[in-house]
Amino acid sequence: MKSKAAILWEVGQPWSVEETELDDPHFGEVRVKLASSGLCHSDDHGKKGDLPTGLPIIGGHEGAGVVEAVGPGVRRLKEGDHVVMAFMPACGHCRWCAQGLSMLCDHGAIIMEGLPITDQIARVHARGQGLRTLSMLGTFAPYTVVHEDSCVKIDDDIPLEIASLVGCGVTTGFGAAVNRAQVKPGDTVVVVGTGGVGSSAVQGARIAGAETIVAVDPFEFRRDQAKVLGATHAVASMEEAMPLVTELTRGVMADKTIMTASLMTGDMLMPLMLLTRKGGRACLTSVASPTVLSADIVLVDLILSQKEIVGNVFGGCNPFSDIPRLLSLYKHGLLKLDELVTKTYPLEQVNEGYDDLLSGRIMRGMLTFD
Repeated sequence: MKSKAAILWEVGQPWSVEETELDDPHFGEVRVKLASSGLCHSDDHGKKGDLPTGLPIIGGHEGAGVVEAVGPGVRRLKEGDHVVMAFMPACGHCRWCAQGLSMLCDHGAIIMEGLPITDQIARVHARGQGLRTLSMLGTFAPYTVVHEDSCVKIDDDIPLEIASLVGCGVTTGFGAAVNRAQVKPGDTVVVVGTGGVGSSAVQGARIAGAETIVAVDPFEFRRDQAKVLGATHAVASMEEAMPLVTELTRGVMADKTIMTASLMTGDMLMPLMLLTRKGGRACLTSVASPTVLSADIVLVDLILSQKEIVGNVFGGCNPFSDIPRLLSLYKHGLLKLDELVTKTYPLEQVNEGYDDLLSGRIMRGMLTFD
């Protein structure tokens, strides 16, 4: 079938919205008619080359929609099911999935290649060649063909225009606070970077019972929005956070710190760890270039203060259990999703959406499809 998509042909070039030809779903796959797609920093990192990926590629990895066609061998889904795309597929039977660590599924080794799980043959084409799809999803398109391992069935009463947010950013940020940083009631928490992921970490900390949540972001708009979502204080930099956290904790410093800036560099680790108390935990959630091989740290402080540093993939969440759980929190008014979306865009304005995101004019942008 004919469709259209936002395609990246070369690193550093804008997204190009063009007509595409989409194959029917193969074994284990479904075709989904998408309602929405989030605009995430990770797609921009691919565009800039911070995250190496195969090209040409259709962007987008946060999507929600309705299953329109089912290929042979599909067991869990049927036509008409409402689904959220999970940026990390879960096979359910590799070593990691079997241990309840499906965010580390072996499929993760191939998601940046952007070719189908089963045979690595492109399902969508333009200009006479096959196209890859970001995270094997490619949600910058009104239609996509994906493996059922990338689809999480959700309740039909969840607005699909909002549900796409839990496909990556919200789940990653919420889980950063709840699962990886392990925020506890009464904690003091510092969240560095309060875009879509960081603001969700703020919400995770609030729901987990944190007493004090300090949001750090250079953009005033995002600092203000972080307060709407649960931050008790907001400053523009980690340097400004240092005296504030010192005062708030009487010198103890933060129980948990969470790095959710869009791109982390080696010089950002030291101030984060100095904001972290003895025996505290720092969760690193930001993307980092694979060329960064060192980071600044006061080594004796890490060792003798018994501090912990943990990584974070998909918030330490298992998509088939945690995505429905997060949407249940949304339905009951605990997790705010509508407030995250500052502006919606048609597919043809995808580049405008990223201009707004990178300039700090929006918290989260959303592509919506007819």
